[in-house]
Amino acid sequence: MVNTPTIAPQVTIVVVPRERFSYTRESLESIYEHTDFPFKLVYVDGGSPRHIQRYLEEQSREKDFQLIRCDRYLSPNQSRNMGLREVKTKYLVFIDNDVVVTPGWLTRLVNCAEETDAAIVGPLTCIGTPLHEMIHNPGGSTYIKEEPVETGIRRSIYQKSHFANRTVEQMRDKLQRTQCDYAEFHCMLVRTDIFEKTGLLDEGLFSTREHLDFSMMVTRAGGKVYCEREVVVTYVPGPPLQWSDLGFFMLRWSDAWDLASLKRFREKWDLTEDKYFQKRYDQLGFRRKRTIVKPLAKALTFGWRSHRMEQLLIPLEKRLNRYVSDRYARQCQQHPSSEQPLQQQPVLAQKY
Repeated sequence: MVNTPTIAPQVTIVVVPRERFSYTRESLESIYEHTDFPFKLVYVDGGSPRHIQRYLEEQSREKDFQLIRCDRYLSPNQSRNMGLREVKTKYLVFIDNDVVVTPGWLTRLVNCAEETDAAIVGPLTCIGTPLHEMIHNPGGSTYIKEEPVETGIRRSIYQKSHFANRTVEQMRDKLQRTQCDYAEFHCMLVRTDIFEKTGLLDEGLFSTREHLDFSMMVTRAGGKVYCEREVVVTYVPGPPLQWSDLGFFMLRWSDAWDLASLKRFREKWDLTEDKYFQKRYDQLGFRRKRTIVKPLAKALTFGWRSHRMEQLLIPLEKRLNRYVSDRYARQCQQHPSSEQPLQQQPVLAQKY
């Protein structure tokens, strides 16, 4: 649907790259097809390949949305902050470039925010294809638990997504609006004035825990978080990836970005380095293994699943991944201002 010019939009949709570029068209087309609530749109294009860049330029002229292009890859929070700075409406929606929405999604998210005075409203988020069937996140619980130990106070974070990995049909009777502790950035409606209290999103969180951090910041600032489970959206991760996705995917899920993000999150919230973090250290690179290593091993063994080939490829992929993240870091140091305009440290950096 084309925006209705006679009604001043209350919402700005900010689209950002998540982990790849090859689902750009499907995602953008779903927004314009299924959105009947007036909106502005800001699209942040961080280093997409030439054919995607051309497509977005054409669409921005045709549909009259604002396109922000950066020739360097951006972390998701960098992209979101770039879009956020252009927002002048009461609400904004952060949505990733691999998300497909359903009819009436934006109207229901806004209605939930209006009726509950929520600062954040997330939808029921599904994952993969077939679309809108497998639940990924229907709202979640998180809190910090303190307990005395010999060396002082242990601060541990608890996190749980409610009935994830079940089908929408199985949980149909539980799909009502509910207050929760966090929503995810796959798709999230935010009351814009909450940023006066929280500051910009934390760019020290490059790849993980950023949704928890922002939800916790909002809660600490007095805002409420809701999940409107009547709204269903789906994000579609790889595989498969196109060759032009590989560089961004490897950086987005690099060991360096994951480790830096976990360290930042732990230090910011003064958390104990316990089994919660150890589990995530043990899982470093699992997305790259699933999306790159396993398909490559299968191709090299003519379609057979080969655990031995995977084990041979993993250390090679790890070395390549270090090269990718180190090279990006050097480029940022050499050209810090023109292509990377936002600060690396968040506005609010104090511990809680």
